[in-house]
Amino acid sequence: MSTPQLVVHRDKELMARAAAARLITRVVDAQTARGHASVVLTGGRNGNGLLAALAEAPARDAIDWSRLDLWWGDERFLPEGDPERNVTQARAALLDSVPLDPSRVHAMPASDGPFGNDADAAAAGYAAELAAAAGPEDHGPVPTFDVLMLGVGPDTHVASLFPELPAVRETERTVIGVHGAPKPPPTRVSLTLPAIRMAREVWLLAAGEDKAEAAEIALSGAGEIQAPAAGAYGRSRTLWLMDAAAASRLPRALYPPASA
Repeated sequence: MSTPQLVVHRDKELMARAAAARLITRVVDAQTARGHASVVLTGGRNGNGLLAALAEAPARDAIDWSRLDLWWGDERFLPEGDPERNVTQARAALLDSVPLDPSRVHAMPASDGPFGNDADAAAAGYAAELAAAAGPEDHGPVPTFDVLMLGVGPDTHVASLFPELPAVRETERTVIGVHGAPKPPPTRVSLTLPAIRMAREVWLLAAGEDKAEAAEIALSGAGEIQAPAAGAYGRSRTLWLMDAAAASRLPRALYPPASA
């Protein structure tokens, strides 16, 4: 378990650009070290804002896009191409404009895909895909992701792990079908906390006043069942990337002056 580090930026636009630059560096470093890299994407306004900033970044071409594996932390269980699906939004923000290897873009199944309208079967299928990509060096049922990004919800949810619901209590499976989510649509597919914690680095993105209470709760010692964001951490690093509004209720001592 890595202790959370906070980086607070003036506003959400600056946060998105800085996070995009940070991601480019991490991916290039991983590709230099091992020949490839793997990143888990998140949806929502902050996740899509980061992808849009990455699309506009001049340094984006430093990444060898053909040697990058992309996964998702969660997905809305809707038909392929639905505008509410995270993968649909990611394609519009970035993926359609860079030369990715399609076989390395691992979208979560859609509700009209090979598993039909069975979210639990879709989750098991994605878990099998993750397990097939994991090597002996990963020491587990999922690849050791270089960076796993998560948006933080106003209720402290991450991925589709909502406070007190069964998915956040899961300790064995790596991917789970989520039913009755309090945020529409109610049916989703999500990585679990054990899978999230396999990542080298976990980045939690929080921008806006509506995230301030969630950040305060998650960073004040709350338990992961009540505050799922508190249970999301990486093997070597856990970063909270925030704007000043989201950090407004945190003690100033939690982050260095230079980060604002």
